[in-house]
Amino acid sequence: MKVKQHLHADCTTHSRSDIRVRDVGFTIDEPLERGGTNQGPAPTETAVAALVGCTNTIGHKCANALGVDIGHLEIAAVCDFDRRGVALQEEIEIPFERIEMTVTYDGTATPAEAEDVALEVEKYCAVSKLFRRAGTEVVHAWVPKAEQPGQ
Repeated sequence: MKVKQHLHADCTTHSRSDIRVRDVGFTIDEPLERGGTNQGPAPTETAVAALVGCTNTIGHKCANALGVDIGHLEIAAVCDFDRRGVALQEEIEIPFERIEMTVTYDGTATPAEAEDVALEVEKYCAVSKLFRRAGTEVVHAWVPKAEQPGQ
């Protein structure tokens, strides 16, 4: 099943884009130090945030399909991003070099069950596929909340 996504942006400054999709809106902007108004995440940060959001959504769908209880997720992402391209210093073939995600879950899933969910997420998360096929190394660790320091 294919669908068309419709988005509209009102680009109020050189760096700020107020985006509308369906009946919701959000702002993409640059930080002050890069000439923006800091009213939202930068475009490159938004791309990584989309990966986090997709991992959450598809993770829950996959867990449900597998009958696995992952409970509530917390996802931390760290991206190795080569800014030389967006700084117009030189063209960069793979600007998002590596994205590491730690997915902490508080459900009853065993580590093996969580790994099964993670493998399914790799197959079905559209944003993960987009990054991977663009050459980004996407790695993830699914960790039970009980194993987190300080828990």
